[in-house]
Amino acid sequence: MDFSGLLVYLTPIGAAVALVFVAVMATRVLKASEGSEKMAAISAKVRQGANAYLKRQYVIVAIFFAVMFVLLAAIAFGSKGTILTYYVPFAFVTGGFFSGLSGFVGMKIATAANARTAHAASKSLNNGLKIAFSAGSVMGFTVVGLGLLDLSLWYFLLRYVFLRGIADPTLQAQQITSAMLTFGMGASCMALFARVGGGIFTKAADVGADLVGKVEACIPEDDPRNPAVIADNVGDNVGDVAGMGADLYESYVGSIISAMALGVAAATQMADISGDKAVTIPMAMGGLGVIASILGTFLVKTKEKASQKALLGALRRGTNFAAVLIAILAFPLVWFMLGKEHIGVYGAVLSGLIAGVAIGFFTEYQTSDTYKPTQNLAGTTRTGPATVIIGGISLGMASTVAPAIIIAVSILASYFLSGGAKIPALGLFGIALSAVGMLSTLGITLATDAYGPVADNAGGIAEMSGLPKEVRARTDALDSVGNPTAATGKGFAIGSAALTALALIVAYTDRVKELKPDLVLNLSITSPPVLIGLLIGAMLPFLFSALTMKAVGRAAESIVLEVRRQFKEITGLMEGKAEADYATCVDLCAKASLKEMILPTIVGLVAPVLVGVVLGPSGVVGLLAGTLVTGFLLAIMMANAGGAWDNAKKYVEAGNLGGKGSENHKAAVVGDTVGDPFKDTSGPSINILIKLLSMVSIVFAGVVLSFNLIDRI
Repeated sequence: MDFSGLLVYLTPIGAAVALVFVAVMATRVLKASEGSEKMAAISAKVRQGANAYLKRQYVIVAIFFAVMFVLLAAIAFGSKGTILTYYVPFAFVTGGFFSGLSGFVGMKIATAANARTAHAASKSLNNGLKIAFSAGSVMGFTVVGLGLLDLSLWYFLLRYVFLRGIADPTLQAQQITSAMLTFGMGASCMALFARVGGGIFTKAADVGADLVGKVEACIPEDDPRNPAVIADNVGDNVGDVAGMGADLYESYVGSIISAMALGVAAATQMADISGDKAVTIPMAMGGLGVIASILGTFLVKTKEKASQKALLGALRRGTNFAAVLIAILAFPLVWFMLGKEHIGVYGAVLSGLIAGVAIGFFTEYQTSDTYKPTQNLAGTTRTGPATVIIGGISLGMASTVAPAIIIAVSILASYFLSGGAKIPALGLFGIALSAVGMLSTLGITLATDAYGPVADNAGGIAEMSGLPKEVRARTDALDSVGNPTAATGKGFAIGSAALTALALIVAYTDRVKELKPDLVLNLSITSPPVLIGLLIGAMLPFLFSALTMKAVGRAAESIVLEVRRQFKEITGLMEGKAEADYATCVDLCAKASLKEMILPTIVGLVAPVLVGVVLGPSGVVGLLAGTLVTGFLLAIMMANAGGAWDNAKKYVEAGNLGGKGSENHKAAVVGDTVGDPFKDTSGPSINILIKLLSMVSIVFAGVVLSFNLIDRI
């Protein structure tokens, strides 16, 4: 075995290193003190609520996966492996399992870290940052660790156990990637359930708590008198941690799997590249990214009384270091795998890294209250909620320009730098690798994102347990930094989703040609099936967003009515002499979110199959292209508008424009309640929808080819 053959083992090594680092970070968090008995009791309520919700969610999801397993197994074994391979049902289940496990592990540590962060913040800002960031690191490195573990298990299992009789390495790699694409579908299904369900829960609680608490009752955020305050804190964990973890797991493995599939497709057209070498590059980059990300975490620290800019700088220092290091390490990887003749592929990796950093910068500029766009949005509060909403929508729409141009440039650069002008398949492989480059440092990028909900919960516990004002000031400082980092994380996820979805469209056409070599796909824009598919695909993100936004609205209404009822009927509650009924609000959010998450997920699963059966594979390509274009832009618009509304509110709460309790503040809160489902429910869920449609299309390509109606007309 030559040296290049050893590089594939970076994947399981990276998985092991990441999971060991998770254990170290989790131990650091759990060793810290929870503070007073009251703080520990509040944290326990949040933890119990989050655990109860996830238990109920996983029961529903388990039933869904069982049904899908039976369906996939029936197709695979019924067709004797011709339509679906025998490994498909099992790969589907493992993808969903590891995706859900990523979110669960992250949530367990996040709910253990909230009181510990508040207690640490009572000592110093840096101590609070360390605990919150350590908890975020557990989330980040659990995602990449379990993702690389799942990839390693299937790759080596198929390569050395099931497919060892295939002598041709490229043909073997083709069989491997075909099976592994289906565990991407499992991850996407789990991610959509987790993101939509968790997003509905967290935003219903948040909107209900803010509208009645801040606007109507004029009590502080996280005031223990507010019956929805525990539900709000539970929601941060089930939506912004567990949901986000499953979401980013899906993005991470999806980018790697799509690059593997296109690498094999390129190898079939080139004599000097074997399929196993093409597959090794994205897998090994995951392992190298773990090392770079871990080293970057040691640079995240700050001084007492640091400004928001300084706190952001501390987090950026770690992520930027990791990006530079992976850029250096990727060069010898590409050199050993492809040789100097194809070193241009390294340029594709760089373009993805640069695009990720650029999207992060513009997202931060649009959503952070240290910059003019959000400060100007805060200024619109002078004339009431209507102008705040108009200004936020306008900002969100305008914010799509930079990411769209960045992704377009990245696609163009990746394609031509990789040699797409001479060998189109190699250029498409380069585009897929740019998505891998963008997410290669996900460990630390997600850590800076996941730390935000921990800091937010810590602020709530500081308020509810009556800690000194300077402690709440520190947790608010940590929380305010978490908003732009969360927006940046969403920008990375949505940007990589666009690149990955483009790669998956190509993977779909390759799969169709593999199943039916004599079929000539007519992908002209004037072809009726393609045109109809484009229109339906362009509509789907709007339908999906309508369903999720309406779900949040309905659930929030029930919380508003319940909070009003308790304020009115519980004697002494407003005077602080009686305790609110927190459990009822938690239960209302749980019931609503579990019910409402089903329909949007079914839309994502059924749409490509129905379109394929009616319009054939050409119609499916149109569907995927339409969804990619409108979904990418709508997701960016919603995520950035929501982030800007949130930080405009925080800018007012910091003492600007009248501060807390003013009419300006009430207007900002209304804007934030509109932005909540934008940025934490609908927006981030769209990027999962984009890839789920592609994954479902690939898995059911054989079904579409066997039963589509257009070929029978």
